[in-house]
Amino acid sequence: NVLFKTTNGGHSWDEISPDLTRDDPGIPPTLGVFVDDDAAKGKHRGVIYSLAPSPKDVNLIWAGTDDGLVQVTRDDGKNWENVTPTELTPWSKISQMDAGHFDVKTAYMSVNRFRLDDLRAYIYRTHDGGKSWKKITTGIPDDAAVNAVREDPVRAGLLFASTERAMWVSFDDGDHWHSLQLNLPITSMRDFVIHGNDIVLGTHGRSFWILDDITPLRQLHEGDASQTRLFQPQTAVRIQRSTNPDTPLPPETPMGQNPPDGAVIDYLLRDFSKQVTLEILDSTGSMARRFASDDKPEPVDAKDVNVPMYWVLPDRVLSATPGMHRWVWDLRYPRPKTLDSDYPISAIPHDTPLSPLGPLAVPGDYTVRLTIDGVVQTQKLKLTMDPRVEATSSDLQAMLAAQQRTAADLGASYDALQQLRSIRKQLKTLNATGPEAIRATATQLDDNLAKLDAGTAPKPPLPGVNADRGMALLHTWLGQIYGTFDSADAAPTVQALAMLGELEKATSQQIDDFKQLRDGPLMELNGQLQKAGSPQVSLIYLPEIGHVEGAEKAEE
Repeated sequence: NVLFKTTNGGHSWDEISPDLTRDDPGIPPTLGVFVDDDAAKGKHRGVIYSLAPSPKDVNLIWAGTDDGLVQVTRDDGKNWENVTPTELTPWSKISQMDAGHFDVKTAYMSVNRFRLDDLRAYIYRTHDGGKSWKKITTGIPDDAAVNAVREDPVRAGLLFASTERAMWVSFDDGDHWHSLQLNLPITSMRDFVIHGNDIVLGTHGRSFWILDDITPLRQLHEGDASQTRLFQPQTAVRIQRSTNPDTPLPPETPMGQNPPDGAVIDYLLRDFSKQVTLEILDSTGSMARRFASDDKPEPVDAKDVNVPMYWVLPDRVLSATPGMHRWVWDLRYPRPKTLDSDYPISAIPHDTPLSPLGPLAVPGDYTVRLTIDGVVQTQKLKLTMDPRVEATSSDLQAMLAAQQRTAADLGASYDALQQLRSIRKQLKTLNATGPEAIRATATQLDDNLAKLDAGTAPKPPLPGVNADRGMALLHTWLGQIYGTFDSADAAPTVQALAMLGELEKATSQQIDDFKQLRDGPLMELNGQLQKAGSPQVSLIYLPEIGHVEGAEKAEE
């Protein structure tokens, strides 16, 4: 019934209040005929059920009892004042109190009256230190008692409440309430805390739940929840996706879900849109990543995947439908083009992307640009470093530059190989069905292309990087170097950069050799086919073959 205080970590305690409960709360009418079976004959004393130390004043403490009293001290317990609202009767439980985070005269409390068979919602607010209280429950149905109410510590007037059935949010200091149920089960929401940018909720028998990133709620106000807008994203932290080297737990194992791994970007659409694009720009205004509602998702065929399908991260497309939407940028630039894509063993169930990933963005200032049917909105995004990493900014910039350079090399090599193999596939058909006088020319061209693809030099472990190794092998080696750069938050090593230079030199030579075959013998062959009235070999794979980064530098 009394409050104790310690100033030495619990080694000793001092009593800093009198009995804060009612002298005689009386017998609740709901006890009825059971009074005779109660040894205390209904005369049960209350307890201090909730406490709310003020974050603004160390001497200010609010206390609520389970027999319907509200008490406050403004001098660290030397004196207490009963500030109970007149309408609170005995056996009204003050289930939770919350001291104002912005004003010492503000406090909130939730009251439930289970023991009186009253399931109506009761939330009260004071702005004058408890001299007057206002009931603030508009929007909450009278079918579930309130267990907790808390004010957001970041934005004044943003309140959250948990009842016996659901979660609620108010944007105007409790004058109006809106459902925040989302995917929560309908059960008793016992209590919750606001931890950083998240709400952590404890339910009765239905686990702990976390609402990741309430940043957009902090930017909404009563009445504007239907206006199209891009919300200011919270600061993102540059963290590697997964450093777990082993396979994940089997799917039947109960496990929690990780928070979003990247920059969380929220936007609200009032109407259906023809096209929505989301672009991430770096501090120089260069494009880091682009997403669009008309992107085509990459299909995943289980026959082509050598891991359990429950590992795989489903492909998502930016939404253009009305409502609230959340998009997570994984802090990566676009994936490099490669023939060697796979899902890593460092898997997270239902959240494992195809590897290799794109280059990882460096800490700094970025701009999020949302375009809705031609109308542009922008917000700033700050990316900070994983506090556990000791790499310098210049180290990470060097890592990004090496990754981007290698990704460009992979793209050029990939385009050339795809074009080469498309030509070879057509040549094989031509060798089987084409004019007999032309088959020898087609066969010779196919042989030369095959040598360029597979190479003529000995395969590893023999040392040496040269153009005789074959385009496919050097493409694989480029992918391995790319993985080396991406394996740690550190500047690339001298040896890795030297190997990259050798690979670029050899790959550049291979692409030049392929272009000579494509623009010389292949064009001559197509001329012969045209004269013979036969279908020509077409360049079905259309992208122009890019330049290999660093080839001239390697040559020097």
